[in-house]
Amino acid sequence: MKRADKAARIQQILDATIGDPPVPLAHKDPYTLLLAVLLSAQCTDERVNKVTPELFALADTPQAMMQQPVATVRAIIRPCGLSPQKSRAIVALSRILVDEHSGRVPADLAALERLPGVGHKTASVVVMHAFGMPAFPVDTHIHRCAARWGLSNGKNVVQTERDLKQLFPEAAWGRLHLQIIWFGRRHCPARGHVPGHCPICSWARRGTRAS
Repeated sequence: MKRADKAARIQQILDATIGDPPVPLAHKDPYTLLLAVLLSAQCTDERVNKVTPELFALADTPQAMMQQPVATVRAIIRPCGLSPQKSRAIVALSRILVDEHSGRVPADLAALERLPGVGHKTASVVVMHAFGMPAFPVDTHIHRCAARWGLSNGKNVVQTERDLKQLFPEAAWGRLHLQIIWFGRRHCPARGHVPGHCPICSWARRGTRAS
């Protein structure tokens, strides 16, 4: 089966099994989304959602966050892991937003990627969910599933993102990003996965004959 045909069938299955899932990270605006996504690096969304209420009660704007001691922020976000780096990044990027962007999160991928602690995936999530711009952020779930399904060679997330953008229509990128994450957690986990029981791997997995 050609990759394009496989992608179309996968998109139909995702629409039928997942639908329109919500953004898994609790937030109320672009700034709180930015911090939540930053915290989610090497951490589960569930844990981030347990930590952010206390963090946002302390400060939920760049103006308020830049005034906080890094040690105070670090103590709150410690359960998310990498707290020394993340706490410094949160306070530093908040100051930059105030000093260089009038206290607003820029709707620009390159500007976001220049912020401390913000990589390409984090920036892509923010421009997509906060500003409705086309992007296809690739996390571990998407990278794993795309490789299993033969949609990408799986060498790195950069290649996976490029392959998926070529296979799927731009208008569907945002929905597919969330759908594959939810599908990966429910049906296509990293461990204990039984390909024959998966609605997609059962026919699309590398080496599996499509029917």
